[in-house]
Amino acid sequence: MEKYTRLKIYKSSLIALFLFVVTGVNSQYSADFLKFSKLHPEDTKIRLQQETVITIEVTKLGIEINQGFIEEDLYLNESATYNSKCRLNFSAFFELNEIEASSLSFEDNEYVATAVEKFTEKDELNQSFYDDTKSLNFVYPNLKKGSKSKLKYSQKIKNPRFLMPFYFGDYYPVKKNKVTIIADKSVNLEFRRFNVSDDKIKFTKEEKRKKVIYTWELNDQSAYEYEANTPSFKTILPHIVPIITSYKIKKENKRLLGEVSDLYGWYYSLVEDVNLEAPNPELVNLVAEITADKKTELEKVKAIYYWAQKNIKYIAFEYALGGFIPRESNEVFRKKYGDCKDNSSILYRMLEIAGVKGNLTWIGTRSIPYTYEEVPTPVVDNHMILSYENNGRTYYLDATGRYIKFGIPTSFIQGKEALVSYGKEFKIKKVPVISAKQNAYIDSTTIKIENGSVIGSGKTIISGYPKIDVFNALENENTQTKLKQFYNRTFEKGNNKFLVSRFKESNKYHYDNDFIVDYDFEIKNYSKNLGDEIYINLNLNKDLSYYKTDKKRENAIEYDYKRYFSYTTKLEIPKGYTIDYVPENVKVSNDFMTCAINYVVKENQVIYNQTIELNFLILTLEQQKVVNKQIKKIERNYKEIVVLKKE
Repeated sequence: MEKYTRLKIYKSSLIALFLFVVTGVNSQYSADFLKFSKLHPEDTKIRLQQETVITIEVTKLGIEINQGFIEEDLYLNESATYNSKCRLNFSAFFELNEIEASSLSFEDNEYVATAVEKFTEKDELNQSFYDDTKSLNFVYPNLKKGSKSKLKYSQKIKNPRFLMPFYFGDYYPVKKNKVTIIADKSVNLEFRRFNVSDDKIKFTKEEKRKKVIYTWELNDQSAYEYEANTPSFKTILPHIVPIITSYKIKKENKRLLGEVSDLYGWYYSLVEDVNLEAPNPELVNLVAEITADKKTELEKVKAIYYWAQKNIKYIAFEYALGGFIPRESNEVFRKKYGDCKDNSSILYRMLEIAGVKGNLTWIGTRSIPYTYEEVPTPVVDNHMILSYENNGRTYYLDATGRYIKFGIPTSFIQGKEALVSYGKEFKIKKVPVISAKQNAYIDSTTIKIENGSVIGSGKTIISGYPKIDVFNALENENTQTKLKQFYNRTFEKGNNKFLVSRFKESNKYHYDNDFIVDYDFEIKNYSKNLGDEIYINLNLNKDLSYYKTDKKRENAIEYDYKRYFSYTTKLEIPKGYTIDYVPENVKVSNDFMTCAINYVVKENQVIYNQTIELNFLILTLEQQKVVNKQIKKIERNYKEIVVLKKE
C-alpha cells in the first residue's frame, strides 16, 4: 500500500510538472496566437483585420476622395523580425495624411503597444509611366514570434480617375477583410470584377439620405501560394476595380470614365499641346545627317529609332501630371535623357522632321492583364511608345530599351493591346508575339575524344530577345577574365568541367545582325573507356529539362518570350574504332512545343542534332502537365549514349 501511494504521488508530481511547463510555455503567447498558429502552421503571419473605407463627395470644386486603411497582423514564427521594416507609397495623386503605427508585444497575458516614432521619406524611382512616387519608411519595434503590428493611415486621392483596385486575399491568410465605399448619390460608379467568387464575398448596397454605401466582406481567406515566374498577381488574387463613370455638379452631369473614349479623351488632352514649338536647328541637322544616305522611309525610321536607343538615356523622374505629359522634344534632345514619354516625344518629332508620321501610343506591360474595354482607366496601362505604320504593318518603337531590333517590340509588351493616337481619334491594336524561331540559339560543334576528355570547337549564333539579353549582360563583363567566365556559363556543355579556352566575337552590340561567337573548349573526363569500348553521351545540352515544372505547382507559369534551340554536334570517330550502337531518333510535338533528336553516321563522324521549339509565353496548370509529359519522353533519350568499339 505504501509503495502504491508513493507511485501515485510520483505520477501526480510528473503531471503537475508537465502542466506547469505547458502552461508556462503557452502563457508566453496569446489565445489568438495559439489558435492561428495551429490553423496555419506553414504561414509566417496572418492578417487579423484589413479594412478600407473610401468616401467620395461632390464639392463646389469637383470630386473629393479620401480613403482610410486599418491593417492588423499577427506573426506566427521567428521570421517576425523580417517584417519589421515597412513602407507606404504616395505621390502627387495620392496624398498621405494621418498615419499611426505600433507593434504589440504579449506580456503578462495582455498586449502592450509600442508606437512607431520615426518615419523617413524617400524617393522611389522605379516606374516607367509616372514616377513621382515617394515612400514613407518606418520600423516596427521589437517584433517577434507572437507579436502583432497595427497600422492606420489615410490618403487623399487628388484625381478621381485614379481610384485603385482593392484586393480580397494575399500571399498570407486574412481573417477579416472589409471594403466600404460611401459615395454621394450624384456619383455614378461601376465595378469591374476579376477572379471574384460571389459565394465567398458578401456584397451589400444601401442608401442612406444622400449617400450610397457599398460594402464587400470576406472572412477566413487562406493564403494564396506564391511561386516563381507566376503571371502577375492580378491574374490570381480576387479584386475589384472601381470606376467613377460620371457625377453631377451644379445640376450638370460630368462624364469621367467608363468607356475607352473617355480615357483616350483625357490622355489626348494631356499631349495635344506638346511639341508645338519649332524644333531645335541642331536636331533638324542631326535628322538630316543620320538619314542622308537612306533611300526609303523605312530606312529613315530605323536610323532615327536606333539613334534614340543609343543616345537618349532612360531616366524616370516626374511629378503630378508631368508623369503623363511628355517633355518637349527640344528639352529631351538638350538633356539626352528622359522617361518613356520623353523618348516617344523625341521620336515623334524626329520622324516629323524627316517627313514621316508617327503615333503616340499608350500601352500596358504584361504585368497588367486587363484590356482597354475591361478597365478603361489609367490602371490599364503604364507605358508609352511610338507607333509607325508602313505598307499595312505597324511597328512598335520603344526606345527605352537598348539593342532592340527594328521590327520587334520590347518583350514585355508582346501580345498586349496598344492605344494608338490619331489626333482626336484612336485605334486599339494588338502587339504581335514574336515567333520562337526569331528568338534562336543555334550552336554547332565539332568534337573529338582524347584520353577520356572531349576537345571541341563551336560556333553559336544568337538572335532576337536572347541576343538582347546577352548584350545587356555583356555590358558588365568588361575584362577578358570576366568574358571567359561568362562564356563558360553561357556555352556550358556536358558537365561543370566544361571550359572555354578561346573565343572570338562577331557583331557584338549590333542591332540588326545576329551575334556570333566562335570558341574552343574542353570537357575533362566526359567519355568513359571500358575495355575495348568508349561510351559517350552526345546530349551535351539538355535545355528542355529546364522547362519541366514541379508537379506540385499551383499556378500558371510565364516566360519572357518564345524560344528556339538548335544543337548540332559532330563527333569524330577515333581511329581504330567503329560504331557499335547509336540511339534511335526521337520526336515529340504538340501545340506548345516540338523537340527532335536525330543521329546520322556519315563517313568517320556521328552527327547529332537536337532542335527545340517552345511556342508559349504562359502555361496553365493543365498545359504544364501536357508539356511535362512530353519533356519526360525526351529526358529518357537524354540518357542515351553512343558506343564505340575497337576494330
